[in-house]
Amino acid sequence: MLSPVSVPLPVQVPAFDVVGVSVRTRNSDELDPATARIGGLWDRFFSQSWERNLPAAGQDGLIYGVYSAYESDQYGTFEVTAGVPCRPARDGSDAGNTSDAVRVVSIQAGNYLVFRGQGPMPQMVIDTWGEIWRYFADNPHVQRRFGTDFEAYSGPDQVAIHIGIVGG
Repeated sequence: MLSPVSVPLPVQVPAFDVVGVSVRTRNSDELDPATARIGGLWDRFFSQSWERNLPAAGQDGLIYGVYSAYESDQYGTFEVTAGVPCRPARDGSDAGNTSDAVRVVSIQAGNYLVFRGQGPMPQMVIDTWGEIWRYFADNPHVQRRFGTDFEAYSGPDQVAIHIGIVGG
């Protein structure tokens, strides 16, 4: 039995940057273990201790999963970055001396809906994304922006997934 979809919390998010490692994928690829890339991205992020080794790491203690560079909508390709918040360099360039393997992605300022999940990984994240898909299917008047979306992990079993929306 599926749990009822919770009402997400609307928030206004200021722009900020996340630095990390990325992959390009699409939702249909993530359904097949042979083509899925997101799980491997997170495995690489933690096994190589990226959260401790990234330049200009922020101090909020959160780890982020950022969805960006959308080709179109939930059916097209998009980029996923596992990373930490960073401060832009004083000259406005990207956050310090990053290697080719590291990417800086800017979270767009704007209106977001926040969906919260708690429980064992990775099922907790899968279930929360299921809630998100059901919410937007049941509320077609709420339009996703498909600019940037992000997961903010405050611990190994808690996530707040922020989905950018048009309007407020």
